[in-house]
Amino acid sequence: MKIYDVEGFPNPARVRIALAEKGAVDQVEFVPVDVMGGEHRSDAFKARNPDAAVPCLELADGTHISQCTAITEYIDGLFDGPSLTGETPRERAQISMMNLRAEGGLLNAVGAYFHHATPGLGPDLETYQNAEWGQKQKEVAEGTMSYLNDVLADNAFIAGNKFTMADITAFAGLAFADFAKVEIPATLKNLVAWREKVAARPSIAG
Repeated sequence: MKIYDVEGFPNPARVRIALAEKGAVDQVEFVPVDVMGGEHRSDAFKARNPDAAVPCLELADGTHISQCTAITEYIDGLFDGPSLTGETPRERAQISMMNLRAEGGLLNAVGAYFHHATPGLGPDLETYQNAEWGQKQKEVAEGTMSYLNDVLADNAFIAGNKFTMADITAFAGLAFADFAKVEIPATLKNLVAWREKVAARPSIAG
């Protein structure tokens, strides 16, 4: 099993954390992709993943799976260990809902701000930018931070009282926010405390 990615990028980090949570990092071969050189937009890479994005999972039979949530669901089902995606219909629905909120409202929103309203990855890769859209998405990200802070007033983790892929996604979103210089208000004490707790997990702290 191979994973095409870039170590340190937000979405690849989500998959690497999931693998670490399942104790399966050593069962995967990581293949670096030269995103800064545009490799992800090459015909060869898009034959694996038409999204032209990392990460992308390649199975032994040649099957390719992209999109972090899909990859995480596969990893969660394949390897032993506590479930990251839920064990009951209710848990799965709750985790999926919160994961989508963290992904769309935080991680992707920060990404839109970074790629549209800042220099992003540079002019060779940022071939289209809409600064107004990027600034709007920054507002969305800030609103989602506030929402998650409220959620964490009554829950130990993003989707309840268990660590799940929703926490992984939110954590990656905040890391991207740091990189994009989208400030996490110190007044969001629940979110700040949750982040410190999650950062100390062996899958993240190393």
